[in-house]
This record gives sequence, C-alpha cells and structure tokens, in this order.
Amino acid sequence: MSWDVRRVVTGHNADGKAVVVKDEICRNVRSGRANHQSIVVWSTGTFPADNSTGEDGGLRLVGSVDPDGTVFRIVRYEPGVAPRQHRTESLDYAVVISGEIDMELDDIVVHLKAGDVLVQRGTIHNWVNRGDEACVIAFVLIAADPVRRAGVMLGATG
Repeated sequence: MSWDVRRVVTGHNADGKAVVVKDEICRNVRSGRANHQSIVVWSTGTFPADNSTGEDGGLRLVGSVDPDGTVFRIVRYEPGVAPRQHRTESLDYAVVISGEIDMELDDIVVHLKAGDVLVQRGTIHNWVNRGDEACVIAFVLIAADPVRRAGVMLGATG
C-alpha cells in the first residue's frame, strides 16, 4: 500500500539565512509486523540536538528509540495490527492524526481518536485497532532513564 508523508526540513545557508533543505515524500517506510507501517521523519543522536550539522536525521538507522537522542516517527496501524506488548526507555509524546485506536496497559484500555494527545512515560503497552480504518499517530520519543518502582527497574521490553 502506498503511503505518502511529505517532509519539509529547514536549515541555514552559509550566510545564516533560513532555507528549506528538504521538501520530499518520505521513502523510508518500514514494517516489522502485519498491518503496521512506520516512517522515521527525523532523529537525533544527541539531546539537546545539534542544529548545525548537515546530517539528514530521517536517514539515521534507529530502533524504537535512540538511547541518547530523539525520534520523530509517524505510525500507521491498520485494523487487525499484529500485537506488540512493549515498553521503551523514553518519554513519548503522541498525537492521533486520524482514525481510532485502543491503548492496552496492564489493567486498563484507553480508547483514543483523532485529535487526542498522549504522554507515554515508560509504561508497558500495546496498540489495538478494532475499527475498520487505519489509525495514524505521530510520535516524538525522547530518551529517558528506565522507570524504577519499589527497587525494581522497569526497563525496555518487547
């Protein structure tokens, strides 16, 4: 299935003037499971980020998170998306762009729809699309220390 996400990236020319350095359709669509696609729009290997570099942050190879930086990712969850119960060592900001989805935590299910926002703070979770249309979510993942509760580290899993 074709998925066109336009990416506009700004920067500076040699004189320090603001310019557009990229205006293109993202081609780095990947899928690690059935009914799921993601695009890394941008990522940084450091935080705070270095805006002086000419590196294309959308082309960096990153996993779910960058342990020293940030990841801006757009994800498309089709109905019947294969489950992935997981926890990341990150602080995640999410905006549901279109569709609806259920976020399953340990003992609760939260229904999210277009326009809803979420702050995910290192909790174990799974995304389930029980609807009949795709759900698209924009995520910004920022590296974070693992959660500790009662002397136990709740590190990344899944």
